[in-house]
Amino acid sequence: MDGNELYIKGPQRMHGELLIQGSKNAALPILAAMVLGSGVFLLHHCPHISDVDHMLEMLEMAGCRSRWEGHMLIVDTRQLGNHRITGTGGGKMRSTLVLLGSLLGRLHRAELPYPGGCTIGKRPIDLHLKALQQMGVIFGHREDALVGEVQKLRGAEIYLDFPSVGATENILLAAVLAEGRTAIHGAAMEPEIVELASFLKKMGARIRGEGTSLVEIEGVKKLHAAEYIVPADRIVAGTYLFGALLTQGDIRLLHVPVAHLGGIPTLLEKLGAHVESEDDWIYVRMDRQCSPVPYVVTAPYPGFPTDLQSVLLAVLSVASGMSFIEERVFEARFQIVPELRRMGADIEGEESFVLMEGNSRLHGAQVEAKELRGGAALIMAALAAEGETCVRGMEYVKRGYEDIIGDLKKLGIMVQ
Repeated sequence: MDGNELYIKGPQRMHGELLIQGSKNAALPILAAMVLGSGVFLLHHCPHISDVDHMLEMLEMAGCRSRWEGHMLIVDTRQLGNHRITGTGGGKMRSTLVLLGSLLGRLHRAELPYPGGCTIGKRPIDLHLKALQQMGVIFGHREDALVGEVQKLRGAEIYLDFPSVGATENILLAAVLAEGRTAIHGAAMEPEIVELASFLKKMGARIRGEGTSLVEIEGVKKLHAAEYIVPADRIVAGTYLFGALLTQGDIRLLHVPVAHLGGIPTLLEKLGAHVESEDDWIYVRMDRQCSPVPYVVTAPYPGFPTDLQSVLLAVLSVASGMSFIEERVFEARFQIVPELRRMGADIEGEESFVLMEGNSRLHGAQVEAKELRGGAALIMAALAAEGETCVRGMEYVKRGYEDIIGDLKKLGIMVQ
């Protein structure tokens, strides 16, 4: 066994309490936002995951210094002065791109490797570039790098064709130090956008409308350092909630802003679970076979998140009837389907939808994670499978789950 394989013998039942780690999708743009101010930043409850490590590598390349004290991350941006980010770290993850808006905001120049990350579709960056061009940025290309330059960022009326989280974040980061007013029409409404705006406001930015489809930013001359607490990761929480359904378990997740979960608690009840919650915790108990769901479609927040579609597939494969899922966010999100079939799931699918017969009895197999969320879903499926499952490709899972093995152990699971 190596560090990129995980062996699980099932079936096992998930039970117990767990504090949920800090949010990956909130922490990364907040780290990018630090570029915009000169000073020493304190970020509490920051997840210690490989994507955060890669972001810190890039910040250090730009001239920042950082260190961990437990789960508090200290970042000193006073010496930041390099607009050119090179090497392999930047190309490893999609969120590299949020450094574009912040580097342009502070240094008026940015050179970044083309973003990488999970292989879940094309995810074009046209929306980012088109919006920043409206603010005065001129883009060029140099081998594998994206190069942007601007004399002075100017506010603009920007209309997004799709409520892209990344594009909304990049525009926010560029607009806070731009001259004049910027309006983002059709903005993403995810909780992570609200967290980024909240952090920027702590730095002195002037923003209103975050969490709605119209976000307005009035540019300021200067931003300062700030201290912030990263909220719990709603996708990690959702993974374990669906894992509890798969294993007919009962779990209580703590330090979870339940409002960030959107319609997930309602869906858990439709699947047959007993759910209780307050503002910052959620309890779920499942003591029977899951009910099927006739139709689920992924959509931008507050719709069902594409990041939880894979683990829902695993749940519905053992439900008591037929279910249908349509994927409308990314076109290559069903890479888990052949792996679940190896475990005995009865799934038929095309590029944008899958049909599950349900009533499958999952069995152990050798399976491989092809991307972050699919990898976590395979681990949840392995808990419900008869016999031993080997999940390969754990390096993907480590991009977003700080200590999934430790979490499972706290929830009563024996993992090799």
